[in-house]
Amino acid sequence: MKKVFEKTKMLTDNVMHYCPGCTHGIVHRLIAESIEELGVGDISIGIAPVGCAVFAYNYFNCDMQEASHGRAPAVATGIKRCLKDKIVFVYQGDGDLASIGLAETVHAAARGENITIIFINNSIYGMTGGQMAPTTLLGQKATTCQSGRTVEANGYPIRMCEMLATLDAPYYIERVSTHDVKHVLQAKRAIKKAFENQINNKGYSIIEVLVTCPTNWKMTPEQALKQIENETIKTFPLGVFKDRSKEETL
Repeated sequence: MKKVFEKTKMLTDNVMHYCPGCTHGIVHRLIAESIEELGVGDISIGIAPVGCAVFAYNYFNCDMQEASHGRAPAVATGIKRCLKDKIVFVYQGDGDLASIGLAETVHAAARGENITIIFINNSIYGMTGGQMAPTTLLGQKATTCQSGRTVEANGYPIRMCEMLATLDAPYYIERVSTHDVKHVLQAKRAIKKAFENQINNKGYSIIEVLVTCPTNWKMTPEQALKQIENETIKTFPLGVFKDRSKEETL
């Protein structure tokens, strides 16, 4: 891979549109810092999603490609296969990745595509008004389950990391959080490692990031952070679910 030594400032100066207390912006910063530190800003290409982060192309100072709802892994696959020397990352929410884009997600992982997936899990559809998502917690209220999600009516939340870890091809799978400084720093290390894997042609890496949605959770920003710490992590435990680099050292 061609090395680019001049670091590119990866975040633009545009004011972000996210709601107060939403931690999308934190994850944007972690991605930007990782790319800057690795010196690959000039060869990076991001895939912007449908959903709250639909305007991600306004914030990252690199080439960006918009994708139809759920299709970002397919778009990333095409770009990476045509431009093998580029660093390609996908940014998707839970409705985008785990609902309409579930097939693209699973098959890109099964093929072991050499791309980096950043999966934003706020357990609800944010931009479209707070509908139940595949990741909505049991008992959590949404506009389409106003009394709270139940197993009988809606089934269980989908745990993407655990499911994808059953596949042979993925190289690195980890779930992290943004609810306090300690966990933000852990998230940074995971995201940077996922990019390093792609630089070293290791294959498919996905980092699931638990983030807040104070607006649709009907909470203050402080309450939303506590919701992740006290409730969300019970359903979506943090940790590494697959890391084939450990197999290589045996």
